[in-house]
Amino acid sequence: MTTESDNGGDAAAESLARMKENLSKVDSLRDRLTHVLAHRHTHQAALDGPNQELFQKAAKAYMQEAMSNPAKLIEHQLAFWTKSVTHFVEAQQALAKGTLSAPEDRTAPDRRFANPMWQEHPYFNFVKQQYLMNAEAITQAVEDVEDMEPREKQRLQYFSRQIIDMMSPTNFLATNPDVLQKAVETEGESLIKGLENLISDLEANNGEMVVRLADESAFELGENIATTPGKVVFRNRMFELIQYTPTTETVHATPLVVFPPWINKYYILDLKAQNSFVKWVVDQGYTLFMVSWVNPDGAYRDVGMEDYVEDGYITAFNQVKAITGEKSINAVGYCIAGTTLSLTLSLLKQRGDTSVKSATFFTALTDFSDQGEFRPFLTDDFVDGIEAETADKGVLPSIVMARTFSFLRSNDLVYGPAVKSYMLGETPPAFDLLYWNGDGANLPAKMAMQYLRGLCQRNELAEQGFDLCGHHLVLDEVDIPLCAIACETDHIAPWKDSYRGIQQMGSKDKTFIMTQSGHIAGIVNPPSKGKYGHYTNKDLTLSYEDWLEAAKFNEGSWWPLWEKWLTKRSGKMIPARIPGDGGQEILCDAPGTYVAVKARG
Repeated sequence: MTTESDNGGDAAAESLARMKENLSKVDSLRDRLTHVLAHRHTHQAALDGPNQELFQKAAKAYMQEAMSNPAKLIEHQLAFWTKSVTHFVEAQQALAKGTLSAPEDRTAPDRRFANPMWQEHPYFNFVKQQYLMNAEAITQAVEDVEDMEPREKQRLQYFSRQIIDMMSPTNFLATNPDVLQKAVETEGESLIKGLENLISDLEANNGEMVVRLADESAFELGENIATTPGKVVFRNRMFELIQYTPTTETVHATPLVVFPPWINKYYILDLKAQNSFVKWVVDQGYTLFMVSWVNPDGAYRDVGMEDYVEDGYITAFNQVKAITGEKSINAVGYCIAGTTLSLTLSLLKQRGDTSVKSATFFTALTDFSDQGEFRPFLTDDFVDGIEAETADKGVLPSIVMARTFSFLRSNDLVYGPAVKSYMLGETPPAFDLLYWNGDGANLPAKMAMQYLRGLCQRNELAEQGFDLCGHHLVLDEVDIPLCAIACETDHIAPWKDSYRGIQQMGSKDKTFIMTQSGHIAGIVNPPSKGKYGHYTNKDLTLSYEDWLEAAKFNEGSWWPLWEKWLTKRSGKMIPARIPGDGGQEILCDAPGTYVAVKARG
């Protein structure tokens, strides 16, 4: 006779057996892991973090503060010890009562600890509270360091925060209840899938640790992403030029050409029909051209900013004018492409070339005096590491930039996704924006160092001028009508820095719009969504604080306001232009071939 307890015991035994069977698959994965790590492409050690000098300076400054003001140090240490020991005693008392419950939790809400077990289970609650107390103590210790240069202090704050985030108990199997529960529920299968995900990511990145954020199998260029109809009408070693098929019977005479950043692919502006800036512009009655930059490899090591200007911007201008028969065009530059557009406009001014009628800048920096959250990566030790890396590979690999950007938001873009993928065994979401984010591009060695040394570190364009193409280029020679769009929470190109650069330009016809949200969502904000609003103020003589204080807030997307501005500078309406109508050779359909090339060193 079989009892109920016997059945329960058999089920538990079977479950344990299946778990052991799943975990035995680790052996078969070990060879793949060993192989990928053995063939890992190495990079400069300086790119992994600051050298020891930073921490030595911090330790010295901290000790000096302790010697000059010991009471302050003792006060902070005692506060930390009191919190930690008191919490330990409270946990012990709760256990002594014979009830498995956590003591009172006074810590602030944190979405990393959403599982109720972080609050209710005494073990997980104890681990969480101790971690948060230690994090607070480290943060306070860094804040107490006073005898350091502001730049060094900011780096110390950044890298100490990275250590704190890395050591979160959510990042470790034994201290993450979500991971442990999932492992039990799936009889260990989630851990095996997680290891498979980890190995796949390592294999995809030549042994480098970059967490895949999106399900790449869910997207195909030209099929369900980058789908706006058009033709590639020109190609050289730097870019392909896409002319989009009109959707209106008439269009404005003056064509529009968009220069996206070459750090990423252009299709951020053409993700899908519902949020495609490209489709929206075409639907408003414009002849739109898009530059799709080449994804360079080591053969491009000697390509510099001058090549992007001459063989990129100026060649694109000439091609668009030849195709449309117009003498002038309107131009848009996004991020680094906006920075380079300003250089190009100064060059054209000195050459007496009036090809560009108006310019629009999306989240573009021309004044790098602040450097914002990128300051930790613009000191000599890190840039020296980049220089050595580019000298070795001929390019600044996309993976270096992706990792740098990700660690600015490490919990959201590194540790959170890593836990879901590698510990919970989940497949990344089919999210077009995250797919684009992972489809980066390399930077040529010469161009990368010109940008980092001359523009970012020395701020030459805004302060003394930037030498390029045999000319001394300055901001006050950018004197055509211009419109700049910056984003309120942009951590890559802070809006106040964009504003300061626009102020230095020589145009008497300036429009500045500050939209809500960040570097991407603030720009890709179609009117149909009714989401982020924007601020406007015509007085650009004010400081950025006063400009915002007096600015008018407008509901909804900035796109219609910009289009109203552009319309006035786009000429009369004429019959729509079909790609190839003027005898221009059609090379292939959009999105072209360059956009499909994956980054490689």
